[in-house]
Amino acid sequence: MSKTIQQTVEFNATPAQVYELIMDEKQHLGFTSSGAKISREVGGSFSVWGGYAAGKNLELVPNTKIVQSWRASDWPEGVESEVIFEFKPKTHKTELHFTQTGVPDEFYDDISQGWQDNYWSLMKEYLQS
Repeated sequence: MSKTIQQTVEFNATPAQVYELIMDEKQHLGFTSSGAKISREVGGSFSVWGGYAAGKNLELVPNTKIVQSWRASDWPEGVESEVIFEFKPKTHKTELHFTQTGVPDEFYDDISQGWQDNYWSLMKEYLQS
């Protein structure tokens, strides 16, 4: 069985700035302090957190939406999820709507908290620096 993670986060930044944090290798390294290889092409691969998470870009709409297949290295063989990042402009802010479907039950709590700890909070800190 699998579960779905849905999270909404607000950033004091433009949609373009938040999009680039996720898609630009140097900026990704900047907020995670961990290696990232990120293709900017649909069908291209990515690997983040030193290879812990990897997948492919399924849809890229600059500054608006990212859809990726996503799997963690400790998941059972052949198990993948899908992540969707949607960027909504607000006055001087961006609201990020995040959805991850197909998360294995036994990893749900860790992955859900991981997005909070290893992405959203670090991204907010990075944007303030």
